[in-house]
Amino acid sequence: LMLRSQRLAVVLSLEERKEQEALERMGEARTLVEQQRQQVDNLNQYQQEYRDQIRSSQQGVVDVRRLQSWQAFIAQLDQVIAQQQKQLDQAEKVFETRRAEWQEAYERKRGMEKYIESCRLQEQREQDLREQKLADEAAGRAFGRRQRQP
Repeated sequence: LMLRSQRLAVVLSLEERKEQEALERMGEARTLVEQQRQQVDNLNQYQQEYRDQIRSSQQGVVDVRRLQSWQAFIAQLDQVIAQQQKQLDQAEKVFETRRAEWQEAYERKRGMEKYIESCRLQEQREQDLREQKLADEAAGRAFGRRQRQP
């Protein structure tokens, strides 16, 4: 006779696997966010270095074409940074979705663990009552035999 808590172990195993898979997907999403953030940081740093380089080279007279070329390059960098920021924002949304999915899977697993534990406690109480009843019946029979003996 398989107890309810034992039958539910299969369900718990499934919930544990789902939770682990959700945790892995969340980890992958977190890694992507970190990579995208690093890209944005690198681009911002590159742009700042380029601006500093322009400032230091502008001590003397600067050719108009060179200045326009610098400004055009800075504008291109602005566009690249904006695009990279959009990718980072999207990666962060995916991460938040994955985190919520993991949280839900974790809560389902914990709920199943708690339910199985309550089933085990109930099964133990029922077993204790059966054993007590058997012990009481045995004691009653023994008492009855002693009463009948002369």
